[in-house]
Amino acid sequence: MARPAGKAEKNAEQAPASARRGIQSIEVGFRILDVIRKAGRPLPLKEIADACELTVPNVHYYLVSFQKVGVVQQHADSGHYGLGPYALRLGLAALEQFDVFTTARPIMAEVAAITGHTVFLGVWGNKGPTIVYRVEGARSRPLLELRVGSVLPLLSSALGRNFLAHLPEASTRELLEQEMASSGLDGYGSAAGKSYTQQDVQAIRDEVLKHHLSRCRDALLPHFTSLSAPIFDMLGEMKAAITLMGPVGAIDDDLQSETARLLSEKARSISATAGWVEPQAR
Repeated sequence: MARPAGKAEKNAEQAPASARRGIQSIEVGFRILDVIRKAGRPLPLKEIADACELTVPNVHYYLVSFQKVGVVQQHADSGHYGLGPYALRLGLAALEQFDVFTTARPIMAEVAAITGHTVFLGVWGNKGPTIVYRVEGARSRPLLELRVGSVLPLLSSALGRNFLAHLPEASTRELLEQEMASSGLDGYGSAAGKSYTQQDVQAIRDEVLKHHLSRCRDALLPHFTSLSAPIFDMLGEMKAAITLMGPVGAIDDDLQSETARLLSEKARSISATAGWVEPQAR
């Protein structure tokens, strides 16, 4: 039978992460592993030691232990060290355990509390961009058209434009062709009276990819605006998005605004939890 946790153990578990006491040798060990991971190739011992600013003998001790558990392997032909099979199994297990819904919920609640407006989580479903979770802010207005389970259009919703820009064209082609064929008509699924050309579609894609954020104003719902930020997995593929929506004028929807930066920052933090590494700016 497991021993019940004592008071000191409970206090340690509940303490903020920054205040918890850790094991320094484990932190050093993962510094070494991170050097190998970032290199993207097996490295010689001295190069690893130099990158970690540690002595060669000290790094060697760590690598011997890592080899025993399979996190690191030494290549017989070169003697260089690379990540081992157990590192691969850890990565795959982390992928399987990552749940965008669970990770996004508290972050969405924070965004709703800061902005005062509605925040929803969207994924690519069988019929297109689909709302799977929603959080209300203190100043949110009723949005009955945007319930959990609602499927949104590609062209006239910020969520849809995000997927349009980031998914392979083969994934969005059928839905895009349907919307373009019916564009110019009033009704849910296209901007009222708005016709879209191929040039318009490309301009939407370009803007989203440039700003890493999509915006749609006075289109899906009259007098409402929305900003949507993509969530990526460790392979860099878009899996979901968090979208902020509110009345025009009540939300600063400029793509360089503090609101836009907040939304982008929170989406990036969710992506980082999924193992995504932000590309370095060139």
